[in-house]
Amino acid sequence: MKLLILGGTVFLGRHVVDAALARGHEVTLFNRGQHNEDLYPELEKLRGDRDGNLDALKGRTWDAVVDTCGYVPRLVSDSARLLADVVEHYTFVSSISVYSDFSSGELTEESPVGKMEDETVEEITGETYGPLKALCEQAAESIMPGRVLHVRAGLIVGPYDPTDRFTYWPVRVANGGDVLAPPDATAPVQFIDVRDLAEWIVQMADARKAGVYNATGPAETTSFEHFLTTCKTTTDSNASFAWADSELLAKHEIAPWMDLPLWVPPEAAGMLQTNCAKAIDDGLVFRPIQETVHATLQWAQTRPGDYQWRAGLSAEREVAALADALTPQ
Repeated sequence: MKLLILGGTVFLGRHVVDAALARGHEVTLFNRGQHNEDLYPELEKLRGDRDGNLDALKGRTWDAVVDTCGYVPRLVSDSARLLADVVEHYTFVSSISVYSDFSSGELTEESPVGKMEDETVEEITGETYGPLKALCEQAAESIMPGRVLHVRAGLIVGPYDPTDRFTYWPVRVANGGDVLAPPDATAPVQFIDVRDLAEWIVQMADARKAGVYNATGPAETTSFEHFLTTCKTTTDSNASFAWADSELLAKHEIAPWMDLPLWVPPEAAGMLQTNCAKAIDDGLVFRPIQETVHATLQWAQTRPGDYQWRAGLSAEREVAALADALTPQ
């Protein structure tokens, strides 16, 4: 398969490249050349900008394209329109953030998506990200009907993750000692190893599969306690978990998701209860959580000592909260 990847050098994109090359496919990258320019010196690299400079894509043909970096419907429309007659299949990497209501339990591909009052808005914020992704899906589908794979990914995790929204936990648990944990140890968690997602995307593109698919994991329901215990056993840590209540976390202004990753409040519980049966039936498989924890930790340990974390609690904030959490009432 001749595969064009829009992006291809940051996180999911580079893993898609690796998965495609492992299967013997011919890969071309299209991006601005601003990230990890030295990666993949053996591959063809087309330079351009999705916002007004797609010339490098003209006059070429590929079997399929994987769009890892589409966030604005106007730009997705531009690339889909240009490629519609020169590729057979378009994979658009979307997000479960498209859904409009995370309070009503399990999400399926038929759950309602968010809408924007003004669909000309292109600023990406916490409020617009999901609805913009939904509009991107609609844009690609309208131009290439029946030929688009819409991958509604959950939290993507693993080596090279720039967000730290999973990496925080393997690193923190490996460091041992008392670890501040969110209120409900039984709450479900969902995430997908980037390598599993990338391999499935390439497999689906090769088979020219189309339609909307939720894509997150693991295959079985996993609790926060099981996840943290897995981090502990995988890293051979002496960590002890302090399950703080909501009042204590509010007192210390510790917020869900970014301060304590993978923790969502009850009103957003559906975000981590996504039904992925359709993708699993079509070949999505998940490696053991231990492998994801181990690989993530190994990669994280290669980062500079002064690395500035993008998610998770600082040591100072955690110590202050633990002092309250561990004080007998």
